[in-house]
Order: sequence, then structure tokens, then C-alpha cells
Amino acid sequence: MSLPLVAIIILAQTPTEKLLLEKIAQLEARLAVLEAREAARTTTAPAPSPPQSPPQPLPTAPTPTPTPTVNLMLDSYYAFNTNRPSPPVNQLRAFDSVHNSFNLNQATLVVEQQTSLSARRYSGGRVDFQFGQATGLLQGSAANEPRPALYRNLFQAYGSLLAPIGNGLTLDFGKFASSLGLETNYAKDQFNYSRSYFFNFLPFYHAGLRASYPIHSRFTATYWLVNGANQTEDFNAAKSQAAILSFQPLSQISGNLNFFTGNENHSSFRVLNSYWTWTAHPRLTLATDLSHVRHRRGAVRGGSFYARFLVSPRWSLAARSTLFNDSSGLFSGRAQNLRELTLTATLQLANQFQWRWEYRRDQSNQSFFLRQSSPSPARNLDTFSLGLLLWWGPKQGAW
Repeated sequence: MSLPLVAIIILAQTPTEKLLLEKIAQLEARLAVLEAREAARTTTAPAPSPPQSPPQPLPTAPTPTPTPTVNLMLDSYYAFNTNRPSPPVNQLRAFDSVHNSFNLNQATLVVEQQTSLSARRYSGGRVDFQFGQATGLLQGSAANEPRPALYRNLFQAYGSLLAPIGNGLTLDFGKFASSLGLETNYAKDQFNYSRSYFFNFLPFYHAGLRASYPIHSRFTATYWLVNGANQTEDFNAAKSQAAILSFQPLSQISGNLNFFTGNENHSSFRVLNSYWTWTAHPRLTLATDLSHVRHRRGAVRGGSFYARFLVSPRWSLAARSTLFNDSSGLFSGRAQNLRELTLTATLQLANQFQWRWEYRRDQSNQSFFLRQSSPSPARNLDTFSLGLLLWWGPKQGAW
């Protein structure tokens, strides 16, 4: 009798093949159960899930206070005076005062910790160490410093406290740069390499207390109580004060109105100064700086006018014209009317590297400027200058 075909196949299977067939049968049974459960879910409406509470925000930690920034700057130049004066001095100049010589104008180290209301940094400060030709000329004069050499290389040194009152009240105490006048100490932030007569005449620094409060996003008020003008240590009982209003009526326009008053060496010294900057076009910036100074010996008045045009991302051209009425000789030591015209070309080779080429012509209504070719002074002074500016560090914007 012959066996059925299935029985013959089963009998012909090896033990391994028989085990595999059993496993396949088990898997098919499990799959059938799962398919039945899934069919039951699709036919039954799901119950609504209970409402969930919105996720709670994680607590934010205060922004950590960063370490103070360390910044370096090198300012050097060469200037040629066509009068070829002897001694080789460019008269009435602040930052390009030597003729026919390569000069180290300033080597600067700036250490700064800025305050910030949003970042909850309520204390800070700044120290500027300076060395070089301009430092010796502009700081630490024996005429108004009892110990000039002691503080000469310390251009700024002040601590800052930010009181979280309203928009934030900032209190600075120590030695700080003056803000009387548009032009400042660091050449990289200026329209031109050389400085106008008013920069050389108005105070460079003060020592004492400075308080500022932003009344509005476009309006800040500042008050000073200081030893005097260019005085780190006071040498009399008098103190000087300043009231400063900073405006920005439009995003393209900003300005300052400054009043400084003091009584030094038994004589009053008052400065009324105002300067404005207008970004007339993304490539064109215009500015003006007007001053009136009264002293017991007389008065000085005048102003400077500026324009800068961005030719390309690396090239810019700037011009400055200054009128300076020194009718009492307070600035130059001689009663005269002065004016100057300065033309400057700037090449920004890198983010922190500038070349500056400059032509400047000074004029007087008196024979005042030294010259080699004649024993009598000239009424004109013409210089050609080349400035090299390099700076390093994380500090952004104007120094």
C-alpha cells in the first residue's frame, strides 16, 4: 500500500527542517493575533485623552559675567613740513608734531570690563596705559599737575557702578577722557589722522566723579564733578563741573551739548561746546563741532566742519575745515585768527589695520609759523603725513 504524498514529504524531512517549520507556524499564529487586535482598535473610537498642562519654562540662569577684554593699539606716523622748521616742530599740532622723522605716537594697552543692565553686570571699569610721543605732549603738564610724571602714562583709570534704577544709573570714579569736543584720543576712530586746533586746546582728561542716566533711548544726561581740566590731582580748593546732554533725534543724527565751568588759578574757565554727526547717506557722513571758551584773559571761539565719503569697503576720503579765533592768544600765545584745511585718505587693509595719507594746510593772519628759508616766520604751514594704525583685541566700536 502506498503512503500519501504529504506523509512521504514529512517522512523525508530532516530534524532541522522539521524545527524550522514549527517556528514558522508559531510566528504565523502570533501574527494572526496581532492583526485581530489592530482590527478591533480601528473599529472602536479612541477615548479622548485627558488635557495636559502646558510645559513649564525652564528657569534661566543669569548671564555669566565675561572676563575683562584686553586690547592693544599701535599708532605711528611720518610727517614732512614744507617750511622745514628748525627746531623740527609742527606748531599747534597734537598728534603729528615732529617734522621729517618716523615717530611712535602711541602704544596703548586697554583693559576694560563693561557694565550691562540686561546682563546684570553691575560693576566694571577701564584702564588705559599709554606710551609715546603724543602721551608726553598731551598728558601730565607741569602747568596743572603737581606730580605730572606720576600719572602721565595712565590716560584713563576708573571704576564703574551700574545702579539698577529705571533705565540704569552709571557712576564712574577715577580718571577719564574728556568728551568736550568731537575728536578723541584714538586716531582709528577719527575722520582725519591729525587733530584740529580745538582738540589741542580743550581738556584731554579729568579726574573725579561722572554720573550718566539714559532718560530716553534717544536722550542721555551726564554730570561731572572733577578736580579741573587736565588735572589728576587738584592743587587748589576749587572743583569744576560739567553738564552734558546727548541726543539722537533720528537714527542718522546724533549730537552733544556740553557746558563745563571751573575756577582754576583764581580765574574762571568756561566751555560751551556742541557737536553733531549726520549720516546723510550710507557712504557719506557729515559733522560739525562748535566751541566758545571764556577765560579771565579773553575768549576763544570757532568751529570745525567734517565730511567723509566711503569710496569702497576699504577706501575712504575725509576733509576737515577749521576756523579758530584766538584773539587773546589763549591757545597759540599770540593774538591771531587761524584756519586749517585737512584732506585724508584711509585704506583699511584688514579689520584692524589702517594706512592714512594726509595733506594739511594751516594759515594765520599773522606771520607765525617757523621756516628754515627765512628768519621771518611764515603765514602758512603745509604738511604731508603718513600714519600707520594697528590694533588687536575683542573691543568693538570706538575706543
